[in-house]
Amino acid sequence: MQSEAQAKKYASMAEFYPFYLSEHSNRTSRRLHFVGTTLGLCWLATAIVTMNLWFLLAGLVSGYAFAWVGHFFFEKNRPATFSYPFYSFAGDWVMWSEILRGKIKF
Repeated sequence: MQSEAQAKKYASMAEFYPFYLSEHSNRTSRRLHFVGTTLGLCWLATAIVTMNLWFLLAGLVSGYAFAWVGHFFFEKNRPATFSYPFYSFAGDWVMWSEILRGKIKF
């Protein structure tokens, strides 16, 4: 059974992002997301430099693995990726940039 938030359809990223942040209130979870996303970015750079597409897979796996550990063990919630894959992917990058700029506490 889906919760009300999971069943809601968002019309825009601006509408979705507050929900996304509410699903990432635990500081350890946010840190894990930041590390996983940073590793994903490093793997992307490695794939470009080496021209080896397998590193893209490594980036996706490491990014999602860190995030999902944060959700299952620290947030105790279901990752938004399961219900909102595109908004969730974009939300992770927005949150990553806000953490990097000091707008969200690391």
